[in-house]
Amino acid sequence: MDDRTVRAALKRHWDASDAGDFMVEHEIYREDAVLEYPQSGERIRGRHNIQESRFVQPNKKRFSVQRTIGSGDLWVTEFVLSYDSVPSYAVSIMEFREGLVANETQYFADRFEPAPSRAQLVERGGEIASS
Repeated sequence: MDDRTVRAALKRHWDASDAGDFMVEHEIYREDAVLEYPQSGERIRGRHNIQESRFVQPNKKRFSVQRTIGSGDLWVTEFVLSYDSVPSYAVSIMEFREGLVANETQYFADRFEPAPSRAQLVERGGEIASS
């Protein structure tokens, strides 16, 4: 599978995720795919179980892809996942095998303010903060 085809499959996956289309969202996974959430220690095996874990999640979810990078069998997507309008910043690392996702690891983080010790150094809204 060439990079253009993988990129198109990822776009279809994330668009379906945002639309709540659970069937299309999970077409990208192998039957024996593994999904890991290191922060909670969860490992979910099998496309059916991955799909079910997302289907039973009660919150309204929205996905906003910020960037997708990768090539070959390794792809990374940065996105904002909002649960009931509360944003969480996320990274998805997908490893492909034979054209489908074999392993995915997702990391999540909440927004936080810059530490006071570096506040004068950070860019906010495209501008460098002044002291």
